Order: sequence, then C-alpha cells, then structure tokens
Amino acid sequence: MNSRRARQDPRIQGQDAEVLACRYLQHRGLRLLRRNFHCRTGELDLVMEDGDNLVFVEVRYRRRSEHGSAVESVDRRKQRRLIRAAEYFLLTHPRLAARPARFDVVGIDPRPEAPGRYRVRWIRNAFEA
Repeated sequence: MNSRRARQDPRIQGQDAEVLACRYLQHRGLRLLRRNFHCRTGELDLVMEDGDNLVFVEVRYRRRSEHGSAVESVDRRKQRRLIRAAEYFLLTHPRLAARPARFDVVGIDPRPEAPGRYRVRWIRNAFEA
C-alpha cells in the first residue's frame, strides 16, 4: 500500500486495501468475480470464487491498532449489512444463487515491529448467514 497516499485520503486507504486483499486471495487460488458491488442494503468489497464456493469478502484496514484489529471491527451490525447485500447480489445473479457461499474477512493491520508494513489476516467462513 502506498502509505503516503493512504494518509491523505481515507477512500484511497480502502481502495489500496481492497487491491492488496484481492491480490493476496488470488495468489491463494481464489478468482475475482466482482469488486465493489453496491446496493441499497450495503456494499460487498469483493465477490470471489474458491473452487465451487462463492465467497463474499469484507476487507478491513486499520492504520493503527489502538481500537482493536481490523478483523475485530466486523461487528454483528456490519455482518447483517453484508448478509443483506449478499442476498441482493444473489437475487440479481440467479445463476450463482445455487452455489454454496461463505463470508470471509481480510484484515490489514500495521506491523508495529516494521513501520510502513502491514499484516494480512484472512478469516475463512468468518460468520454464518
């Protein structure tokens, strides 16, 4: 991530984090279907395939860790919004609706021992719908 740009604009932080997370998951065999799916009920950062599974990925970035890790920031309220957005996605993409699906979270946190570097944490099946 470009740390200088990220400090300037919070939207860039999120975009850079999503690009990093997408590349991380692609290197582990997932295939990108859609980025930034928006609907009235919320947003899906990444929609990917992992074999036969459809994977809805929430990407969370923290510049500092005083208030917990990026992964910990996906609370029940956020989970409900993701579930509703995923339901709408499946309504609008019926050919994908019959596939098994899961919700993953990718957290990107600073590494205190290495300033300017980040730790990527991938939680598969982070919560149930």
